Amino acid sequence: MTATKPAIGQIVQDTQRNRTGRVMGHEGPYVQLRPVAGGREWDASPDGLRAATPAEVRRAGSNAANAGGGRT
Repeated sequence: MTATKPAIGQIVQDTQRNRTGRVMGHEGPYVQLRPVAGGREWDASPDGLRAATPAEVRRAGSNAANAGGGRT
């Protein structure tokens, strides 16, 4: 069974890496994801992706804000 690739811009959960990311593109059999608050992209198999829950999206944003160290 072939998984459907999510739409560009959609926020998904990569269940194989336990990471939340925004879909940036599709290349061959893979989906390119980027962390919600920006950062380095990674390739994921569409079979391991699902729509992120609202809690996962909030957590991804909070983790990124906390990693900033309070910079202004």
